[in-house]
Amino acid sequence: MKGRHAKTLDAVFADPVRANVLWSDVEALFLAAGGALSEGRGSRLRVSLNGVDAVFHRPHPRKETDKGALKSVRRFLTEAGYAPDAKR
Repeated sequence: MKGRHAKTLDAVFADPVRANVLWSDVEALFLAAGGALSEGRGSRLRVSLNGVDAVFHRPHPRKETDKGALKSVRRFLTEAGYAPDAKR
């Protein structure tokens, strides 16, 4: 995983939850970790990583991920084995 993706991973798991993480950076993190992305209806995005599946909604009209969605991304990455203490 490149430095940019490691910084995004750190931002996702930062405490308190940040409100300025760009969704495009989160998607790039999923891809860098080996995830498979597929488009759903509307703003939905299906993500599969290490056998764990999730559906997220892209933020709009803003490009930053809201805090609730970031908590969901945290949970998903933890279940997929990508918590900060389990970096690959």
